Amino acid sequence: MIYCCDEHVELALDVAVDEQEEKDVAQPPSLNKVDNSQNLSTTCEYCPKNATYIVAN
Repeated sequence: MIYCCDEHVELALDVAVDEQEEKDVAQPPSLNKVDNSQNLSTTCEYCPKNATYIVAN
C-alpha cells in the first residue's frame, strides 16, 4: 500500500504498476480515498503533505 497526496498520485500508480509487472501479475492497482473520518494524520510517502489516496496492489 502506498499513501500519497494529490500531487504524487501518478507517481504512486506508476510504482504500483511496476511492482505488479515484476511479479508478473496482470491486475491494475486499486485507488481509494483516505477515510479522514477517523482523523488519521497519515502523510504522503513522497512528501510531508497529508495523504489523500491509498494505492494498493
